[in-house]
Amino acid sequence: MKKIISLNNDWVFCKEGVKENVSLPHTWNNLDGQGAESTYYKGACTYTKILPRYEGKVFLELKGANSFCKVLVNGRSAGEHKGGYSTCRFELTKLLTSPKNFLEITVDNGERKDIYPAFADFTFYGGLYRDVNLIYDVPETHFSLTDAGSKGVYITAKKNGDVHVKSIISGYRTGISVLYEVLDKDGRVVASAGDKQKLHVDSPILWNGTETPYLYTLRASILDMGKVIDTCELRFGFREIVFDKDKGCFLNGKHIKLKGVSRHQDREAVGNALIMENHLEDLEIIKEMGVNSLRLAHYQQAGEFYDLCDEMGFLVWAEIPVISRFNKKAQDNAMTQLEELIKQNMHHASIFCWGVQNEITITTETPDLVEAIRELNNYAKFLDPSRATTCAQVSMSKIDSELNRMTDIIGYNHYFGWYMKTCEGLDEWLEKFREVYPEGTLCLSEYGAEGVLGYFSDEPTQGDYSEGYQARFHEHYIKTINAHDYIWGSYVWNMFDFGSAMRNEGGVRGRNNKGLVTFDRKEKKDSFYLYKAFWSEDKFVHLVGDRYPLRKIGEQKFRVYSNCDKVTIKIGGKQKTVTAEGIFEFEGLPVKEGENKLTITAGDIKETYTITGVEEYPREYRLPDGCSSMVRNWFVDKNDTAHENCYSLDDTIGDILKSEEILGMVSGVAGKLVKSPLMALVKPFTLRQILSLKVVKIDEGMIEMAEQFISTVQKAK
Repeated sequence: MKKIISLNNDWVFCKEGVKENVSLPHTWNNLDGQGAESTYYKGACTYTKILPRYEGKVFLELKGANSFCKVLVNGRSAGEHKGGYSTCRFELTKLLTSPKNFLEITVDNGERKDIYPAFADFTFYGGLYRDVNLIYDVPETHFSLTDAGSKGVYITAKKNGDVHVKSIISGYRTGISVLYEVLDKDGRVVASAGDKQKLHVDSPILWNGTETPYLYTLRASILDMGKVIDTCELRFGFREIVFDKDKGCFLNGKHIKLKGVSRHQDREAVGNALIMENHLEDLEIIKEMGVNSLRLAHYQQAGEFYDLCDEMGFLVWAEIPVISRFNKKAQDNAMTQLEELIKQNMHHASIFCWGVQNEITITTETPDLVEAIRELNNYAKFLDPSRATTCAQVSMSKIDSELNRMTDIIGYNHYFGWYMKTCEGLDEWLEKFREVYPEGTLCLSEYGAEGVLGYFSDEPTQGDYSEGYQARFHEHYIKTINAHDYIWGSYVWNMFDFGSAMRNEGGVRGRNNKGLVTFDRKEKKDSFYLYKAFWSEDKFVHLVGDRYPLRKIGEQKFRVYSNCDKVTIKIGGKQKTVTAEGIFEFEGLPVKEGENKLTITAGDIKETYTITGVEEYPREYRLPDGCSSMVRNWFVDKNDTAHENCYSLDDTIGDILKSEEILGMVSGVAGKLVKSPLMALVKPFTLRQILSLKVVKIDEGMIEMAEQFISTVQKAK
């Protein structure tokens, strides 16, 4: 019988000739990938250790090496792997030739033309950032360990109790048989079959999301003359998920609105080198908010995280990192990453769809791109016909795009009210979508606004980076989502702040601050409690802006988020009661100079705060002067016209590219074009002239976003 041991301890890590002893999980970008510097280390580093000789067949298992790795044993190659988010294995049997064997793993997170992703709004942390194991004493005949990093056994379970099993056996020979057994939660065998690939469980208990996430276990055994020589166990659930273009999502025949958030896997000072406690803490915070669905963006995440989602009942959108910039040369790698994602995870009851691309048309939509996504979609359906395929379109992608008619369900990433227009733009777009494409099965796959702790205003405005505006933004979106039954789900961008080394905005470098919870998971922003008010059944009250005790003297407005029906505020001898759903607004409440006791009650709940009355808010409550921003209206006057020291479409390409901020953004998407000798011919022309050329093929939505973006950037001096 095969054995598994952890190799997480006692590695020698070498970066640019400097060595240190480390334990895994490990990343070399836990600080520079999310901190004060605009660049972070991308390149090759090595991990080395000594391995003894082991019995039987031996395999090295890497659960996450970002993004390219190669393995040497005693200087001889065991293989390489392209892609930083999936499990990969290498057979070492013939390479372990002595009592002490030198294992060297080279990991490289530098940009490569043959690996996705090449460009995206998140940090590509390098390292062996998940567990590394050694599997030894593997018998000659065993469930395959080299089929796309899977365990060699694949399950499709249906609501009626049917279980279809497929297994791949290495070293198969006569006299070998296979036994499949289904065990219930208490370990009792409820179905079995010898060598057959179909089992049936009578009256199965359904996996029913967060309500009853019941799991069974499939135990597959290889027998040699009746003796078990290898086993594989996978947990799964019986459930059925269908989508309707008008009524949304149905789980086991019952309508369910998918109330979702997106999750990046990294955290402050840790990067993506997470341990089990980190995963569990994330899900406990998510559960508190009342979430029932997760979009795991934009890559395959840890196997133990999918396990926890199975156990807790979250419905999961799983996807591959085909994102932002289409790369025809990386299509083979995209196909491989898709195969690994599906084969390694298709047993998980929580996963309801496979995502094949995110914002891939952000630059343009070409026939090659369309064909590549079609190939990915078809491959996903071939590997797993039981699940839906999906994609997340960039906001400006045309509603009649061929890509929208390719996957089973679709999502759109919209930031009306942050990067473009106002929040009401969402309502206008939804109306247009139903008019142009009424048969489309739609969700909001991303939406969000930055909320930086420390900024506060009585009247938050678009682009001020305050928690208050972030909350107002989400107030509009949650109301709109709830008002449209055909929107089968929505995914807040993002549950947690996350590292993005390319960013420098809102007074914070190296971070995307759209999270509902801070990067270190210690502070829940006002928007967190807004969603809790609409999604959670655990009764609570929350004073919006409770971390800002200084309020202006005089009659003031207060907002409260609660899932109670009625909320009462008392301050300065005055009391007001409001009946509402989720959002409670109070006006005309007195704030005197000095300390004021404010009490909020709702049923049996009572919260007390101390409010200090001041003449003017302190300067630190506002965004610092001179902070760079990509957000519409930041360098805009009250009459909504750009300042003279900011760019416009009427500036020349040459002048615009003098801006380091713009050059940094554009280089990521169109690096070759920026460096091309032909750029010298384009520089004298204005951006408006270039965008108006038919050959450029940029639609009005993209032009509008370009105008809104550059009007926020100060001209280079």
